[in-house]
Amino acid sequence: MPRLLIFGLGYTTGALVARLDKGWLVTGTSRDGRPGTLAFGDEAAVRLAIAAATHILSSVPPDGEADPVLDRYGAALAASGAWVGYLSSTGVYGDTGGAWVDESAPIGGGRRSARAAADSAWLAAGARVFRLPGIYGPGRSPLDRVAQGRAHRIDQPGQVFSRVHVDDIVSGVIAGFDAPPGAYNLSDDMPASQNAVVDFAARLLGRDPPPFVPLDSLSPMARAFYAENRRVANGKARRVLGWRPFFPDYRAGLRALSAMTSPIPVSTAPAPASTDQ
Repeated sequence: MPRLLIFGLGYTTGALVARLDKGWLVTGTSRDGRPGTLAFGDEAAVRLAIAAATHILSSVPPDGEADPVLDRYGAALAASGAWVGYLSSTGVYGDTGGAWVDESAPIGGGRRSARAAADSAWLAAGARVFRLPGIYGPGRSPLDRVAQGRAHRIDQPGQVFSRVHVDDIVSGVIAGFDAPPGAYNLSDDMPASQNAVVDFAARLLGRDPPPFVPLDSLSPMARAFYAENRRVANGKARRVLGWRPFFPDYRAGLRALSAMTSPIPVSTAPAPASTDQ
């Protein structure tokens, strides 16, 4: 029986667990050891899980300048002989001025220096490193932000981003179970401006587009997000993994989500941001 150990059970890895068939035995860690998970700091239990795993996937981001999983369990991972994967970010590429970028491009020149260092360390450890752009899916999409009155537009012509539906990340990781180590961009085929995506979400909901707001009115994190501009190519994942995005553009993804969840209730509760990791 294949055994998957996930460091950091969350939105994306939870979708992966839901997709795997019943032939898999899955164990996950969480920071606090919530019910159904192992506490990340319970070294005896985690080391036993590493030794038993056939597949190990980390979605844990850097903590400061260090990767906590590699720092604490790197030697055990190396000795395990398991398949190893890591969920990284296309933010490692930095700003390309809107140009296309693939896995051959240098990393580490952008705002995600710690993420880039972790990305490189996992590659050196023989992992399949899945570089992800803005993630969206059920309960975490522009549809939710528009419905909740939290969406906005920025007057910044020429700004484009890539994104990916969570189901396409899941299918990419599963395809990666049979792939050689290396970096793989999992992104859709149509980079687009955030404004275009928000406008389309509003139309699907039958609402007026949200207002434009000044860039300097946003939080420092949001301003940093808009300071980078790139298009992410997914050709290597197509060639090597045999992967194709089921939702090749944001229109297909948002239409599917609208059909699943319509009508989306208006809520004042916060939802996770859908931005480049």
